[in-house]
Amino acid sequence: MNTTATATATAAPGEPAVLDVTAWTCPAPLRDQPRVVMGHGGGGALSAELVQHVFAPGYGGDVLAQLTDSAVVSLGGARLAFSTDSYVVRPLFFPGGSIGDLAVNGTVNDLAMSGARAAYLSCGFILEEGVEVSVVARVANALGAAARAAGVEVATGDTKVVDAGHGDGIFINTAGIGLVPAGVDLRPQRVVPGDVVIVSGAIGAHGVAIMSVREGLEFGVEIESDCAALGGLVETMLAVTPDLHVLRDPTRGGLAAALNEIATASGTGVVLQERDIPVPPAVANACAILGLDPMYVANEGKLVAIVPREHAEAVLESMRAHPLGAEAAVIGEAVAAHPGMVVARTGLGGTRVVDLPIGEQLPRIC
Repeated sequence: MNTTATATATAAPGEPAVLDVTAWTCPAPLRDQPRVVMGHGGGGALSAELVQHVFAPGYGGDVLAQLTDSAVVSLGGARLAFSTDSYVVRPLFFPGGSIGDLAVNGTVNDLAMSGARAAYLSCGFILEEGVEVSVVARVANALGAAARAAGVEVATGDTKVVDAGHGDGIFINTAGIGLVPAGVDLRPQRVVPGDVVIVSGAIGAHGVAIMSVREGLEFGVEIESDCAALGGLVETMLAVTPDLHVLRDPTRGGLAAALNEIATASGTGVVLQERDIPVPPAVANACAILGLDPMYVANEGKLVAIVPREHAEAVLESMRAHPLGAEAAVIGEAVAAHPGMVVARTGLGGTRVVDLPIGEQLPRIC
């Protein structure tokens, strides 16, 4: 967007003019969007603004105000995690998974980020008129298989059909509930300076896999999505200590968005060691060719954990002993400096700000 600034210049006779910068105006704020754009669904700054200024005020409620991946509520003496998500990925099938796998694993993982093991899911299908029934069956079978693998039951569902041209084949919404173990309290407000940042494995595979199929790109090797259910990995970590401070699955907006959200909510800064962040060579090469930053590319089978320093080594060892955490690595720490900001120390010795993305690099990845 091109903007122009205007200011008035004042000066006494014979004196040089002085710009009055307090009078500067911008005819259109950078993110002044009167209509919804694709970036509002990208998990970045536009998404955050839509939630904060439209949905949260409209809905109200203290539970929603926590703005975590899943809400933790008390009901009948039990602590439950409750989450919902919608899936509009294109294409429906991609290397390493499908929209059916995403619909299960995405919601299971949101619950796991609260420390809960998912128990039951609901599933709503929105079908476009004209989609082949065999395609619907294939997605449903993949969804069922993913649910069984994650140890969760699809307990209820719904189906709607929209006119041809008013959908994109198949959209899916899932909601899930699970029990939060006693003594587990995972939320960004618990992060303190000195905490250690751990990622469970190599980042960026899901977003690049989706893009390669959608756009017909070839990178010399097939890149598969990392789509997986993380409940078992989280249970392994909690068995070491329930005193993990926060977990987050870096989906839309990638690792950068997840850490920015944590930094903002906790009031701490985060310093990353860029060379320690695991990125598969094929993903790194694809991102280099396309001008993308792997830290902003979506994942569907990874988590980032911020844990007390005294527990970090034991938690890391437990993660590496699990198949979904074999490549886990310490990538940084929480600091008192620059609260609410994430920075990365580069391999050349410099430092760069890892900001919250405005929209999204890769649309429709989940």
